[in-house]
Amino acid sequence: MNGEKHSLTYIYTAFSKPVELPGIHEFTAMGLLDNRMIDYYDSSEQKKIPKQKWMKERLLQEYWDKGTQSRQSKQQWFKVNIDILMNRMRQTPNETHVLQWMHGCEGEEDENGNLQFERGMDMYNYDGDDFLSFDDENQVWVAPTDAAVPTKRKWDEVTALRDYTKGYLEKECMEWLNTFLTYSKQQLKNASPPEVHVFTTKAKESLIVVLTCLATGFYPKEITLNIIRNGRILNHEDGVMSFGVRPNHDDTFQRRDYVEILRSDSSEYTCEVIHEASNIRVKKTWDHRLPPLDGKLSTIYVSAAASAASFVFALILLVSIVFFKRHERKGIRNIYFLPKNPDFVSIPDKEFPLTKEIKGSSVDSNDSAISGCD
Repeated sequence: MNGEKHSLTYIYTAFSKPVELPGIHEFTAMGLLDNRMIDYYDSSEQKKIPKQKWMKERLLQEYWDKGTQSRQSKQQWFKVNIDILMNRMRQTPNETHVLQWMHGCEGEEDENGNLQFERGMDMYNYDGDDFLSFDDENQVWVAPTDAAVPTKRKWDEVTALRDYTKGYLEKECMEWLNTFLTYSKQQLKNASPPEVHVFTTKAKESLIVVLTCLATGFYPKEITLNIIRNGRILNHEDGVMSFGVRPNHDDTFQRRDYVEILRSDSSEYTCEVIHEASNIRVKKTWDHRLPPLDGKLSTIYVSAAASAASFVFALILLVSIVFFKRHERKGIRNIYFLPKNPDFVSIPDKEFPLTKEIKGSSVDSNDSAISGCD
């Protein structure tokens, strides 16, 4: 479809010390193609792995080996530079601090279906605040805080770094975006139909139950879901609430809407799900089974809880990108920002950043080079 936009973005998140929370690692890196995770690395496993079947099938082992080496180097880079920033800001090591880096590119298809560069993103964030970003048009680094000025001045002086960053965002990132779109074309076209469940669970008051309509396992994520009572579609004014569309662990999606009703309600409730991509239109009627009053969980409730467990992975992802939401409030459209494409870089020279790493990435890897914060 002409005018369709695509994005390739990467995000790195590093904590100054281990965080004692399940699923949260000291260092995490991930790549997204059109908001879908395509690769992943964390400091526990220390291995770059594919998150899409086509990534595993189309990219050679050498790509993953070099990507692992690159991310291990970046893990060390982040550790060094968090220490630099903590010292610069006179922060104590007993506190937890967070450094994040996002970079990537977005393109839009022209009338011939060719992808044209629209914009690039390269920005750093420290402890939830903007720290440094690259102005692609003017080829300068922007420092919104005094603490970032020393880094800005040093990076602005390195012409090779500025040229490399601009070239990466506008050319190399776009080349990888085109490559990945080609690789993923078949999978992205294949639509997965939703599974539909209607059930009730306990509410806070014993005379009330929560009637839930759950559609899960569908792709792409565009879907229509209605809760119908005696032939009439209920809406927000009727008390209908929604968790919205959320990702499952297998790259499909789920949506769950619910409404509170009386236990004694004998009306006919139907869950209607329309998923145009898979040409599916499902209507499933509630069988009037109610959760027990003695505190035991029904089978369907347990099943729903298991489905809800798939939210955990999404929550971990949200933790890693939470600070970038601030840009959405500033008017920048959120596309799950992530760092530059290919992974090919060792730790830059701390005294003179990027003297050796500005070669860029190889065809066997997928992140860009980075400089130091000192």
